[in-house]
Amino acid sequence: MTNPVTITAPEGLPFIEIVREFDAPVEAVYNAYADPELVRQWNGPNGYDVRIDEFALRTGGCYRYVHTNADGDEFAFNGVVHKARPNELIIQTFEWEGMPDFVSLETARFDDLGNGRCRVTGWSVFPSVESRDSMIANGMERGVVEGYERLDALLAA
Repeated sequence: MTNPVTITAPEGLPFIEIVREFDAPVEAVYNAYADPELVRQWNGPNGYDVRIDEFALRTGGCYRYVHTNADGDEFAFNGVVHKARPNELIIQTFEWEGMPDFVSLETARFDDLGNGRCRVTGWSVFPSVESRDSMIANGMERGVVEGYERLDALLAA
């Protein structure tokens, strides 16, 4: 049994909140976001391979990764890291290259809950409600839920 993911997309607002608790220390969870080899193992929906083209999770860094499904279809994502404070905070842009020119601003906060547990709270702000809804309609929830389930397994190993 994994911890549930709560995804909130308020009606009429270009905003998404994602909250997930982990049965692992905040340092381990942050490291899974920061280490490109670990990101490759858990990011995205099940059944997709992840190729990391560029990855520098540091203030002023950037990233680009590509998900490839069983049919060979590719889905690329990129962004710029505005702030990275280890074990605490990541602020970055996020662009799905399949929907170019619609860049969201994302914040991920890492909270130590004690007893070797933590919570990650993410906020995404989109340029419009339509761009937010398009992201949701194109499988965002599946990618988040299945990715976090694989992250659980990775953290337990």
